[in-house]
Amino acid sequence: MQRLYDFLRRHPTGVDTFWAVLLFGFTSLWFGGLDFFLAVFTAGLSLVVALRRKAPVQMLLLTAAIGVGQLVFGIETIPGDAAMFVITYTVASEPTVPRWASRCALVGAVFGPALSFWRFGESAYGRAGVGMSLFVTVLLTVPFVLAWVLGDSMRTRRAYWAQLEERAARLEKEREAQARIAVAAERARIARELHDVVAHNVSVMVVQADGAAYVLDTAPEQTRQALETISGTGRQALAEMRRLLGVLRTGEQPESGEYVPQPGVEQLTDLIDQVRSAGLPVDFRREGEPREVPSSVELTVYRIVQEALTNTRKHGGPHVGATVRLSYRDDDLDLLVEDDGRGAQRELYEEGGADGLGHGLIGMRERVGMVGGTLTAGPRPGGGFRVSAVLPLKSAR
Repeated sequence: MQRLYDFLRRHPTGVDTFWAVLLFGFTSLWFGGLDFFLAVFTAGLSLVVALRRKAPVQMLLLTAAIGVGQLVFGIETIPGDAAMFVITYTVASEPTVPRWASRCALVGAVFGPALSFWRFGESAYGRAGVGMSLFVTVLLTVPFVLAWVLGDSMRTRRAYWAQLEERAARLEKEREAQARIAVAAERARIARELHDVVAHNVSVMVVQADGAAYVLDTAPEQTRQALETISGTGRQALAEMRRLLGVLRTGEQPESGEYVPQPGVEQLTDLIDQVRSAGLPVDFRREGEPREVPSSVELTVYRIVQEALTNTRKHGGPHVGATVRLSYRDDDLDLLVEDDGRGAQRELYEEGGADGLGHGLIGMRERVGMVGGTLTAGPRPGGGFRVSAVLPLKSAR
């Protein structure tokens, strides 16, 4: 049964043609045969039923012409006139039909029965008073008007459902776009974290390993300290990697507290001590009165200092020193990291990096932008490199 229903829905013109043939045959049987004009009008009305959904406006005009022809040639009501109900409903119900056509169908529904009664009422109903004439006229008009009202209600309902479907499709597209944006943002965040964790800790481990190899035979104690630093840095990197990978396991909780908390301003001292132990002199100072800082700003400060000192160690050259200034202002937290080395290549801080280079500065800009701050990075007057960031603290109040 469902297959038959689906088939009929896919072939509406075929279904209408079936009813048109049935209407033509019934009219022929009703009169026991058709003369020329009756056959022409019956065929036209059957055609209206067959093509009502394919060409509703044209079929409405054909119905109006047939109705006028019946009045002119004196052909009284026939079974084929049921097509007038059908086309009235169709024109009123189809959202694709122009409104003027629907209004014309309403005018025909109101005045058509009255004209028919005026033309054929005496022969069909005999002489009647004014009251009876009005009653019969209304009685004939009501079915046509009801057909139009039903069709117009169906038109409104179809338009409403079409609007709902369009809105649902638009919302689905918006959800997909938002999901893609969220995925891209999450990938960028993870890439920043991976870069910061791996670049800094591996850089420290490489420097310590080179130093240990250099003094392996002459200074065993320094070698031992370097190896301990490498071991500690490796453990710290693994802990941060576990924390970072933990965010990828949605709904899972760490079983043994292995995921360390997000680093912040309080961890800057440990970070700078680690850098100093790797051989880079760092002058670290705090200015202003420390106060509550949003966690996102704290992580941004830590990562900027971490990346800037890593770049100093990688690009600053020998005998380089660095300075870190953290200043608490009324509304902002100012961060300055600079060194007196040879600086970085232009493409690293202007073009965003090439061949895998410069991603640290890209990550800095993204982090600062997400908290509503500003970042300036470039060569320092007199030599060296400078990274300056202004981060808002209003959200901490």
